[in-house]
Amino acid sequence: MKLNKLSLRVRIFFAMILLVLIASVLIAGVTIYQYNEEAIDYHKERLERKETAIISDLNYVIRETTYLVETEKVPLIFKEEIYRISEIHGLRINLYDMDGTLQITSKASFVNDSITKCIPTDILNEISNNAVHRFVVKNEKNGETFQSSYIYILDTKSKPLAILNLPYLENDDFLNKELNEFLERLAYAYVFMMLIAILLALLLSKYITRTLKTISDKINETRLDKRNKRIDISSSSEEISTLVNSYNSMIDELEESAVKLATSEREQAWREMAKQVAHEIKNPLTPMRLSVQSFQRKFDPQDENIHQKVDEYSQTLIQQIDTLSSIASAFSNFAKMPAQQNETLNVVNIVKLGLDIFSEDYIIFSSEEDEILANFDRTQLIRVVTNLVKNSIQSITDERQNPRVEVKVTANNDMVYISVSDNGVGISDENRIKIFEPKFTTKSSGMGLGLAMVKNIVETYKGNITFTTQLGIGTTFTVTFPKQ
Repeated sequence: MKLNKLSLRVRIFFAMILLVLIASVLIAGVTIYQYNEEAIDYHKERLERKETAIISDLNYVIRETTYLVETEKVPLIFKEEIYRISEIHGLRINLYDMDGTLQITSKASFVNDSITKCIPTDILNEISNNAVHRFVVKNEKNGETFQSSYIYILDTKSKPLAILNLPYLENDDFLNKELNEFLERLAYAYVFMMLIAILLALLLSKYITRTLKTISDKINETRLDKRNKRIDISSSSEEISTLVNSYNSMIDELEESAVKLATSEREQAWREMAKQVAHEIKNPLTPMRLSVQSFQRKFDPQDENIHQKVDEYSQTLIQQIDTLSSIASAFSNFAKMPAQQNETLNVVNIVKLGLDIFSEDYIIFSSEEDEILANFDRTQLIRVVTNLVKNSIQSITDERQNPRVEVKVTANNDMVYISVSDNGVGISDENRIKIFEPKFTTKSSGMGLGLAMVKNIVETYKGNITFTTQLGIGTTFTVTFPKQ
C-alpha cells in the first residue's frame, strides 16, 4: 500500500501513532543506557570504596605489627589479619611483592591455576608509571564481568611495601532486577499511553480533516451546469479559512462566467438558427420570384393557353409554399422539447404503426416478443422510428442491388432496444462525430435536424442512441431506453 494513496486522515492517524512509538522506544533506550551507565559508575565507586577501606585496615595492621616492616615479612605481618579483613569487606585479598610475585592471599586453599602467581609485566609497568600507582584491569569470563585493581601498599615511611590486588565481581542482579521492574512499569505506562494516543489520534485526525472533507465534498459537487453553494464554516484555522475563501471566490467567478457563457451560447445559438432559417427560406423564395416574374412578363389575356399557364405557375408557387411550411414545421419540432408522458405502450405495435407510412417493400420488421411494454410518448416514439427509417432509406443509392432496411425490437431485463439497419453507403470517419449535430446533413435537401431531434427525444426518456457503420456496407442505429 503506497503512502501517497492513503487519505490525509489516515496519514495523520499513523503519524501520531508512529510518533508515540518512536518516543516510547527512545525513552526505553535512554532508560536502559542510563541504567548501564549507573551500573558502571556504581561498580567503579564501590570498588574504590572497598579499596580505600581495605587499605586503611592494612595500614592499621602495619602500624601495630611487631614484625619488621619490609616486603619479605609481608606474609608474617598479615598472616592472621588478612582473613579477618577479607571477611569484613567481602573481597578476596592478594598481596604481591614489588616484583609481582604472590606473597599471601586470603583464600585458604586454591588450585595453582586459579590465582595468578605473578603480575603480568605490562600491569607492573602501568602501576609504576602512573602518579597514583594504581591500575584497574577489566575482563569477562563465563559471561561474568570482573574488575581487578592493583595499588601500592606503603609502609610507615611512605615507601612501597607490597602490591594490593582486589579481584571484584560485578554482580548486576540487583540492578537488573530494578531495571526489569522499571521497564515493566514503563511498559504498562506505554500501553496506557498508546491507548490514549490512538483515541486522541482518531479524534484529532477527524477534527483536522472534517473541514477538509467538507471542502472536498463541495468541490466534488461543483458543476458548471447548476448553481453551486458557497462553503460556510464558522470556526477554522487560518489556512482552512484561506482555502474556503479561495473556493468561495472561485464559485462566485464560476457562476458569473457560467451566466456569461450561457448568455453567449444562447445568443450564438439564436444567430446560427436565424442564419439557418434564413438560408432555408431563401431556397424556395428564389424559384417563386422567378415564376412570378416569368408570369408577369409572359401574361397575355388573349392567349388561348392562358388557363393552363396560370395552373402551372400556381402549382409551382404551391409547391414552394409547401416547402416553406415543411421548413417551419421542422424547426418548430426541433425547438419543442418532447414532454415525458407516463403512457404505457406496446413498443412492438407502435414501431409497426410508424412503419406503415413507408411503401418500400424492402423494409423488414422483426421482434422477439409480441408485446414489450414501456413508458413512452406515442407521437415521439413514432417520430424516432420514422426519422431513423427515413435516414436509412435515403442512404441507399439507386445503384444498390437488393436494398434492405431491417427494423428490430428486443428487450433485455429492464431495457428496450430498437435497431434500424441498412445496407446503404455508410458514414465516413470525418462525419461520425458530427452525425447528431443540428444542421448537419450529407443530403442535398433537408435541414439536418432529424438525428439531432431523435437524440433529444431519447435522452429525455433517460435513454441513448448509438450507431455502427462501415463505408459501402451499411449502418445500424440502436436506440436504448428503460421500460419504466
